[in-house]
Amino acid sequence: MFNLDSLLRNNIKRLVPYSSARDEFKGEATVYIDANENGFGSPLPVNYNRYPDPLQWKLKYKLADIKGVPPQNIFLGNGSDEAIDLLFRAFCNPGGVDNVVICPPTYGMYEVSANINDVTLRSVSLTENFQLDIEGLQQAIDENTKLIFVCSPNNPTGNSINRSDIELLLNNFDGIVVIDEAYINFSRQKSFIQELTEYPNLVVMQTLSKAWGLAALRVGMAFASEDIINIFNKVKAPYNMNQATQELALQALDNVSQVNEWIREIVIERDLMSAALEQLPQVLQVYPSDANFVLVKTTDANSIYKYLTDRGIIVRNRNKVELCQGCLRITIGTPEENLQLVDALKSYQPETEKTVPA
Repeated sequence: MFNLDSLLRNNIKRLVPYSSARDEFKGEATVYIDANENGFGSPLPVNYNRYPDPLQWKLKYKLADIKGVPPQNIFLGNGSDEAIDLLFRAFCNPGGVDNVVICPPTYGMYEVSANINDVTLRSVSLTENFQLDIEGLQQAIDENTKLIFVCSPNNPTGNSINRSDIELLLNNFDGIVVIDEAYINFSRQKSFIQELTEYPNLVVMQTLSKAWGLAALRVGMAFASEDIINIFNKVKAPYNMNQATQELALQALDNVSQVNEWIREIVIERDLMSAALEQLPQVLQVYPSDANFVLVKTTDANSIYKYLTDRGIIVRNRNKVELCQGCLRITIGTPEENLQLVDALKSYQPETEKTVPA
């Protein structure tokens, strides 16, 4: 039986969060002399002399309309990485006491955050077709397992994880299941954010970095029960998202139709890219993708990577990643960028086939 209080670290239960000036007064006033700000303004065209809303309510209300989730069920952070780190800090006792489970190959920050927070990491590799190993997960989980991370669509493989397998975890695991949906906008599967009322142990992470094109702003979102969101807000830094980011994100969210058009174009380009790559002799397999990238198994990932880099085309070499030997991860770019990549690969010759000068 899921019990949030039993998962929480004792020091977090006792924690009295920092109360900022903007926490203590909410509303409008004519004179603000409570937060030791510079009342004369700032040396910028736009005044940023006032501290931002620590809970980003305007942005949350706008996101609530788009996502169909109440604003009190939304946490906003400095990228999804902040939410990942907060999960470790709030729920996992360090020093070999608690553990978390990840399913490689997957997003690398789960492991990095575990190591930073000195939390034991258990890895249960995906199957050969990049799906959850349910039997392996059952064997890895014990009474001290606090979190399971599932990336769907998965990075770097690009595929969505079977929904029924995720539901099996949610129904049978007494800890928190974290579903990382950074690439959900490009997927054929629907998001899990509409299931929050069904599963109190569910945390869904999304981002404005991918489909929304705001990678430089670092806007990560976590959707969960109000109780879990309150824990995030208790542990986070007082002003974890600056005013400029909040304002720019609000402007971006007024352009849903433009973003949807980009998503359609990226999906079309993804299919065209996959078809073109499959015709190349150095490509052994293009894995099905629900993301804005494709994982490509090649005859020689290292050689092809260097060949492309020498021509100013940068892809991601995943050759050393578990289950991804020989693979390159290629982001779907503009039609011109994609054509440039394919044309370059058409001229690629393996080292053994290159003509040696007499």
